[in-house]
Amino acid sequence: MADKRADLAGPGIGNYDELEKILPADYRSLLTPRETQKAIFEAKEYIEDHLCKELNLMMVQVPLIVDVESGVNDLLDRDGSRTPIQFHISNDYEKHPIDAQVVQAATKWKRIALKQFSMKPGEGICTDMRAVRKDYFLDHDHSCYVDQWDWERVIKPNQRNIKFLKEVVGKIWKVLKGAERHVQKTYPKLKNKKYPNLPDELKFLHAEEILEMYPDLPRKARETEILQKYPAVFIIGIGWPLKDGYPHENRAADYDDWVTETSSKGGKTLHGLNGDILVWNPVTRRRHELTSMGIRVNAETLKLQLEMSGQSHFLNQPYHRGIVTNELPLSIGGGIGQSRTYMLLLKKAHLGEVSVTVWPKVLKEMCASKKIFVLE
Repeated sequence: MADKRADLAGPGIGNYDELEKILPADYRSLLTPRETQKAIFEAKEYIEDHLCKELNLMMVQVPLIVDVESGVNDLLDRDGSRTPIQFHISNDYEKHPIDAQVVQAATKWKRIALKQFSMKPGEGICTDMRAVRKDYFLDHDHSCYVDQWDWERVIKPNQRNIKFLKEVVGKIWKVLKGAERHVQKTYPKLKNKKYPNLPDELKFLHAEEILEMYPDLPRKARETEILQKYPAVFIIGIGWPLKDGYPHENRAADYDDWVTETSSKGGKTLHGLNGDILVWNPVTRRRHELTSMGIRVNAETLKLQLEMSGQSHFLNQPYHRGIVTNELPLSIGGGIGQSRTYMLLLKKAHLGEVSVTVWPKVLKEMCASKKIFVLE
């Protein structure tokens, strides 16, 4: 059980000796560094255009820093393991100071933005979001620098159900598959038998179902096993305590709805209107998360999730009050990792091949020895 508890949060392998064993020894990039840069922007343009068309979204500006008092920064988990970078702006000789934070994600800000841009049901926004998550272990697919297509769309009360969630996920999968075809049309060398393409079908499974299949394994090991059977899955219900007493993974209490009862399987009630798309990465030979998303909390489920998480004091913050008073619209939303997606579509072994950020010397030397070209 100790392994399960340790596996709930804090992404990254956590040990460079272990990472050296994991990085592929037989890797050769299919694209040159210059081709890679061109392919990144081919994929970026395609995904932004088609995501907006499929979900009826418009691109909008997004903050890099937010006011601490607003309560809109993303805490990522509910265990306090990952905290944002915070700094003081003295401003006007401390007459009008601001305490600010660098965003970890724009999850909560987007719901406020829906109101700001007067979005109606069926309409939404998409952002080219940049963030910093300082508590990540820097390995082959985790970086302190985060880039996402953070999107959010207004929904009606009767759309707060699993069927609608799956419909939206299906449209996102269609965009990702289309992006794969697009970059391979431009760069045919990306079609490679050694690295199979994404499957046409995305398998939907509840976290409880996966636990039933592999009851003795911690979360990441369960994900690895299920991806051997289905190379692309959407795991539903992340955050609610499962049969073994642990959630599939910790989830913040104030954006995704992981508490709503959805259906019954084998006499057990299932919970959660959220989930993650995970795929098998044939280059790294590991599980690979592309997006986390879900139908967002309403007034009732926000209160319940905050109570379960011991965070009811958040209800005093403007963002949370806006949900309780129904001033903020009901919504569905998520974040699609940009560099994670490029890494997968362009058959890369390391996030640093498609993203410029900081890496420790030990990791850069390790990559160089394995012919992995890390950008600096």
